Amino acid sequence: MPGDGKNPEGWSSEHKFAVVLETAPLNAAELAEYCRRKGLYPEQIAAWRAACQTANANAAEQAREQRHQSKDDKKRIQQLEKELQRKEKALAEAAALLILRKKAQAIWGDKEDD
Repeated sequence: MPGDGKNPEGWSSEHKFAVVLETAPLNAAELAEYCRRKGLYPEQIAAWRAACQTANANAAEQAREQRHQSKDDKKRIQQLEKELQRKEKALAEAAALLILRKKAQAIWGDKEDD
């Protein structure tokens, strides 16, 4: 864990979480001694502790957002599939009409031939 005078705000989240775990059982005097040794402020540790506590709340909100996004995506997919089916039917109909026109021209000839 960094304690070499490096800026504590630049520490990784794992190191900050480790500090929160180490300092959880400490009383105020022990916390002050710990902070002096590591070059930290008690306010920093309190802020990190609060961030750890709200992390799960953010995860729950993110999960709710993902479910909502998933539901919206499913609706959009269904809408696009429905539109694709409609266009495929229209394309099949147009192809059938072209084939019938060619067959009719083959049987009766072009109007230009008259």
